[in-house]
Amino acid sequence: MNTRKAFSQARSELTTIVNHVAFCHDRYILTRNGKDLAAIVPIEDLEMLEAIEDERDIEVARRVDEDIKKHGTVKWKEIKRDFGL
Repeated sequence: MNTRKAFSQARSELTTIVNHVAFCHDRYILTRNGKDLAAIVPIEDLEMLEAIEDERDIEVARRVDEDIKKHGTVKWKEIKRDFGL
């Protein structure tokens, strides 16, 4: 369950919110001036998000490695020269 709560209100209810997140697996979206600001999520959700980010990072690294093997690299001096640095 996602619950939106003003950040100012959440401060006074932090213990309750953390217990709901930890034991009921609720998610809280904290708002300021009606705009989403941050989220408090169960640790399992964070771990899943980090695993997805790791997989994406590995895929990007693979693509970069393939590109380097296919096209080679450019020396830093050449890049600086080309950009007038």
